[in-house]
Amino acid sequence: MATLLEAFGPNLEFARELAPLTSYRTGGRAKYFYSCRSGSEVTRAIESARRLRIPYFVLGGGTNLLVSDEGYDGLVIKVDVVGLRVIDGETIEVGAGEDLMALVDFATANSLTGMEFAAGIWGSVGGAIYGNAGAFGGEIGSVIESIRLVDHDGTIKTVGPDYCKFAYRDSYLKVTHEVVVDARIKLTKGDQTAIAAKVKDILSQRDGKHPNDGLSAGCFFKNIPDVREKYGKLPAGRLLEDIGAKQLTVGGARVFERHANIIVNSGTATSRDIRTLADILKARVKEKFGIELQEEVQQLGKFD
Repeated sequence: MATLLEAFGPNLEFARELAPLTSYRTGGRAKYFYSCRSGSEVTRAIESARRLRIPYFVLGGGTNLLVSDEGYDGLVIKVDVVGLRVIDGETIEVGAGEDLMALVDFATANSLTGMEFAAGIWGSVGGAIYGNAGAFGGEIGSVIESIRLVDHDGTIKTVGPDYCKFAYRDSYLKVTHEVVVDARIKLTKGDQTAIAAKVKDILSQRDGKHPNDGLSAGCFFKNIPDVREKYGKLPAGRLLEDIGAKQLTVGGARVFERHANIIVNSGTATSRDIRTLADILKARVKEKFGIELQEEVQQLGKFD
């Protein structure tokens, strides 16, 4: 205990509940938990975890995460680096812990266009960069100018978008597991009224097919690359609709009635319920279409 507190300092927490930090509101506890509000604190956490041989997981907004009911037998590093400012007229510097929607609103307020696609996407900026979040034909990787990362040795470095090898809901950071501290987002000047109208339109479209209670992780599965489809992707929801997904439930988990690619916690679901329902959906799509759906949602901890 003394060694741990000496390494991490008094901000280290023990047996921290993770469910309140995720949009599913399910899952167990983290053995250790550390909130970082600066790059130097991220460095300290990673260096200490490596020195003490403690496995660690970096948590952003928790909106794209399913935590095991057994919890996580390691250290959860929560990136809470915040801040938004305009530099050079058309570039926004943003902390990785900021909500993605806060970035959209800030860009709109400063008459900067290019982030409208992200309106209504839950989660943090760091998590969005890690998974190259996107919608409506746009993705965050396309507007990145530079990113500050902390690598496995605890070294802070600045990289450009090419380093991240952004792809559909993917980036090289999923391989390196480096931690985003903050980023510079390159946008262009636009008409504020037009930008706000586009944001409002996208939010309206989302309201029609996404749950409002927040007890989900958005789309559970990735869309399938297909050049014949709009935006070059075959919606996984279309396949799930065809296999009758909207009628399926497991325990307290159910498929959302207005979008077949969204699994909802009805209020009593466990992570096991959600995972089991997802497995049923995958198996039925595989059986009918021969397509292996790939998860957008990350898992943390042990699942049978």
